[in-house]
Amino acid sequence: MRRDKRVSMPEAVGLIPGEGGVIALGGTTLYRRPMAFSLALRAQFLGAGRPHGLTLLCFTAGLESDLLVGAGMVQRVRTCYFGLEAFGFAPAFTEAVHAGRLEVIEESEASLAMGIRARMAGIGFMPSAAWIGTDMPSLRPDVRTVIDPYSGEELMAFPAIGCDTAIIHALEADREGNAAIGRHWGLDHELSLVAETVIVTAERLVDRLEEADIVAPAVDAVVETPRGAWPTSCYPQYPLDGRSILAYQEAAGTPALDALLASWANAPSPS
Repeated sequence: MRRDKRVSMPEAVGLIPGEGGVIALGGTTLYRRPMAFSLALRAQFLGAGRPHGLTLLCFTAGLESDLLVGAGMVQRVRTCYFGLEAFGFAPAFTEAVHAGRLEVIEESEASLAMGIRARMAGIGFMPSAAWIGTDMPSLRPDVRTVIDPYSGEELMAFPAIGCDTAIIHALEADREGNAAIGRHWGLDHELSLVAETVIVTAERLVDRLEEADIVAPAVDAVVETPRGAWPTSCYPQYPLDGRSILAYQEAAGTPALDALLASWANAPSPS
């Protein structure tokens, strides 16, 4: 029997651990980010003080993550990039790091990939030649070295990386949890396999999805969320909204931010 996994956005937000959870936000840079979910999570925190002490796990972190950092609900971040691409630095992240309020776990593309692969393989670490001969190990004393028993070569041993909850925005999904995310996958496939709980927000729900990028057995909840990535892009449905991202840059850290985010909730659908 097919299981109907549709939930409301408040129900989906309620799946996030109340304290100290590790959440992974899908998409990359300013593409297909779970913006509606981040806004709902931020609103719950501002109203109830939960969830808090979060660790954000992102291949690249952007606007969706900066909103949560700015609210004060994030304790640490692990990502190889945090910014707004052509629109500049991520203002809340930059300010929080300079003020010493945010722990940054130094990562690279390779360390994230190896750590997630280790978790997918069910082992404690994944060896790689990445970081050998660099200063990165001095920033991560938890990343050790091993000797390849066959070649005698010294390799980095990247510890496994998992998360409590992954939130992935999809172009389409069905009620069972199968989801289509387009051709720009980022690490969403892998995140759906290492997370304890997977939430899919989707531009639209269909009765049945014939071809899926994220498959139903990995998914715990589905939320129909039109415009769920805006003002980041959700190609081919809509492009990013550069004016809105610039407006966020101007308002971040000021009393104008709440009014701006409230206006986003009532913005017209992107064409």
